[in-house]
Amino acid sequence: MSEKHEAARTAGPWVLDAREVGHKPGASRAYSRTPPAPGGFGLDMIKVPEGEPIELELLAESVVEGVLVSGTVAADLAGECVRCLDPVTDEVEVDFRELYAYPDSATDTSTDEDEVSRVVDDHIDLEPAVRDAVLLALPSAPLCAPDCQGLCSGCGAKWAELPPEHTHETIDPRWAALRERFGGTEEEK
Repeated sequence: MSEKHEAARTAGPWVLDAREVGHKPGASRAYSRTPPAPGGFGLDMIKVPEGEPIELELLAESVVEGVLVSGTVAADLAGECVRCLDPVTDEVEVDFRELYAYPDSATDTSTDEDEVSRVVDDHIDLEPAVRDAVLLALPSAPLCAPDCQGLCSGCGAKWAELPPEHTHETIDPRWAALRERFGGTEEEK
């Protein structure tokens, strides 16, 4: 790995230096950071917009197995209502708690490789675990209002903007040929 690539991977607002916390169990350090959201930080209908600040208030504590990082993650959300496609804005705040295991710790034998996050070259990459915590807190079906009625299936207009008597006549397709042959119903003549 090139020196430039290594420096880019271990620097930045998403990366903590485990040496700052120390390897003595009980040592700790508080962090307050506001990294920009990377692309794809959300679901199809709602997400943290790319570049939007994500507020991290964290405490990194040295434990026997590694570094326990806990705190809160907060961000603004933007998306679309699943019923009417109007814009939706919201906020998310989640509690965050993740163990980052030291290389050659007891977790190597007691857990699968992808079961616990790892300290790599004395650095902790927060982005994957923060992304997972935020994604789990997002609504899978965001609504502009709890009572949103959505769109009329006949004309596509918002039900909230249509008069109460709005309807579309539907005819059973099995009878449509008879209707065409005999010229419609008595009300239509």
